[in-house]
Amino acid sequence: MAFKTTKSLILGAIVAVASVTGIAFAAGGGVHSDYEEQHVDWSFNGPFGKIDRAAAQRGYKVYREVCASCHSLKYVAFRHLGDENAPFYLEDFKNPNDNPYVKNFAADWTVADIDGETGDPIERPGITADYFPPIFPNDAAARASNGGSIPPDLSSMVKARTNGADYVYNLMLAYGTPIPKGVEITPGLHFNPVMDGGKIAMAAPLSEGLVDYDPVEINDHGELKTVAAPEATMEQMSHDLVQFLAWSADPKMEQRKSTGLMTIIYLLILSLLLFLSYKRVWRNVKH
Repeated sequence: MAFKTTKSLILGAIVAVASVTGIAFAAGGGVHSDYEEQHVDWSFNGPFGKIDRAAAQRGYKVYREVCASCHSLKYVAFRHLGDENAPFYLEDFKNPNDNPYVKNFAADWTVADIDGETGDPIERPGITADYFPPIFPNDAAARASNGGSIPPDLSSMVKARTNGADYVYNLMLAYGTPIPKGVEITPGLHFNPVMDGGKIAMAAPLSEGLVDYDPVEINDHGELKTVAAPEATMEQMSHDLVQFLAWSADPKMEQRKSTGLMTIIYLLILSLLLFLSYKRVWRNVKH
């Protein structure tokens, strides 16, 4: 009985390890080309990994000014930006609904609503309780504006692809690669070796200096500080965007990893105590 209990606890520890490391789904594969895929040592990888908050804050700016013209973020609410361990968490505002950054971000968006008195459809500035609004009213409008393709939602993009962080990073940088022989790009499509078949409806979204980074950031303790803003190179903007999307895909990642680690430690200690108890109880019994 003691052996079975110990075995169950060990299996539980293995499951906990799996929960700490996270999961990636589905996949895409590119085509052979001259582009050399880059693998980044992301800060959020591994059981002790964390989001680079300064980079994620800049990544939100890249998303808002570049990606949000086509891509939605429908599974994220504005208030989530100010949660603990989120990019814009402030120590002085435990309730994210009171966070001035979150309020400003929400008000910067237009949200469809219904007039409470007349029942007519209206548009109003967003509030912290709102989720990021859809970019297009329906799929038909999305297709009409994007050459027949529907831009995917980015909320879970980093989790929706195998090695999703590297996938998004390389997708942003691979534009401009010479088209290999045998690949025909029809009008309305663009060559990107990271995509399946090397064809994508989205034109290159980034260019050098496209975004002006702010010389202010919120550190890991939720404190504001002035910094030297990095140069907005394509590599920097791609890196920052991935950090933000890694957070949006798993907002509770750091809490999950912390809980998983404590669970593993607890199970290991409990397993040791059970083993020692087993040895003591059955020490005078021949097996």
